Amino acid sequence: MFIETESTPNPATLKFLPGRDVMGSAGTADFVAGEDASRSPLAARLFALDGVARVFLGADFITITKTDATEWQALRPQILGAVMEHMLAGLPVLDGLGEDADEDFDPADSDAVAQIKELLDQRVRPAVAGDGGDIVFRGFRDGVVKLKMQGACSGCPSSRATLKHGVENMLRHYIPEVLAVEQVEA
Repeated sequence: MFIETESTPNPATLKFLPGRDVMGSAGTADFVAGEDASRSPLAARLFALDGVARVFLGADFITITKTDATEWQALRPQILGAVMEHMLAGLPVLDGLGEDADEDFDPADSDAVAQIKELLDQRVRPAVAGDGGDIVFRGFRDGVVKLKMQGACSGCPSSRATLKHGVENMLRHYIPEVLAVEQVEA
């Protein structure tokens, strides 16, 4: 098994491509701490490595964010070994179904929300996934779209610019009800 690695716009994050499905069509999973990883044997294995700060599981990739005190030169081979052992053993990536956060929007805005989600799914999420992350709809109230950045995009220095200048401008162009975009953590 050969696992490729790619850099991301976030210097503290690397994208690992095992050459097979990780989450497949099941969506994504973002683990911000080891305690959160109980439903993912793979994420738990990765958090057991000293220096892993965050694990994001995408369709066909794994994004790892390291702690500031850790160097990629030491951590990268350990991650490659852990991912390879896990995949070759045929162990599950995730136990059970994911726990999606509730979306907050007025049912009267359901047409606008459907358009927002379609634009995100068609135009934004594929590009963000290319950088090792994801962007998830969390709500729409009073013209403000609430989005959560995951994986390499969470904490990335350029993520705020991506949201404000890229995503916000596009959504405002196509959907007049959209006035602004905000990043949320939940």
